[in-house]
Amino acid sequence: MLSIGRGVAAWTAECQHQFRRHRWDCNALERGQRLLGRVLLRSSRESAFVHAISSAGVVFAITRACSQGELKSCSCDPKKKGTAKDSKGHFDWGGCSDNIDYGIKFATAFVDAKERKGKDARALMNLHNNRAGRKAVKRFLKQECKCHGVSGSCTLRTCWLAMADFRKTGDYLWKKYNGAIQVVMNQDGTGFTVANKKFKKPTKNDLVYFESSPDYCIRDRDVGSLGTAGRVCNQTSRGMDSCEVMCCGRGYDTSRVSRMTKCECKFHWCCAVRCQDCLEVVDVHTCKAPKSAGWISRT
Repeated sequence: MLSIGRGVAAWTAECQHQFRRHRWDCNALERGQRLLGRVLLRSSRESAFVHAISSAGVVFAITRACSQGELKSCSCDPKKKGTAKDSKGHFDWGGCSDNIDYGIKFATAFVDAKERKGKDARALMNLHNNRAGRKAVKRFLKQECKCHGVSGSCTLRTCWLAMADFRKTGDYLWKKYNGAIQVVMNQDGTGFTVANKKFKKPTKNDLVYFESSPDYCIRDRDVGSLGTAGRVCNQTSRGMDSCEVMCCGRGYDTSRVSRMTKCECKFHWCCAVRCQDCLEVVDVHTCKAPKSAGWISRT
């Protein structure tokens, strides 16, 4: 459970990083499980991403725990032994290859258990996105090698497989979120068809969803939205973090704040960077709350 807890921390932080410039910023995760539950009860693109990244987080954490000898049930990949060959020639498997297959097997049993009890459309969608998340971690498994010989001549190579930083998985799933495919259930209830025939059929690596997302402009507990009132926006941006988009056209307040920053940094041989502390005055723009007195917070 300690390893799973680390996985939860990893995917939560990654979710918040990927959505940091969006109206729904994944911070509902820090405000209690009920808000997250509301997001997951929907079949939206946000729900698809959360299922994928959380499944990936469990794979990453369990696999890492295996390699570090923290779990009695697994160790380094037992299949990576003996001699093998790649484009550079022969090499010996050595070190500790990440046991990604065990991590995937564990995550499949642990994360998918609830969904396998149901046979409805949402369960099928969640199982698909869970699997896409697990596959994303394995996608970035890379071979690392060390040369042996006189002056690093590489007369002998020892290699092992290692997972990439979890950020690569997050970036990859973020692209899949932006390209997520809206689907509908087949008539026989065994799979999906695309809602819009102009789009391609989803692969096992794609994220899928049923429902369009709410705009997340106002606080609405029923959809897991905290709203954007008080969120910092970027006055010069033209993206999702712009004050126009982030504040949903409600306008924004500007306040001048002072903060300490590092400045006049210089490199000193060898090997340090020394900076001065400088006081910087900046304008901070925050979204206004809805003006209508009739809006419901539903908290």
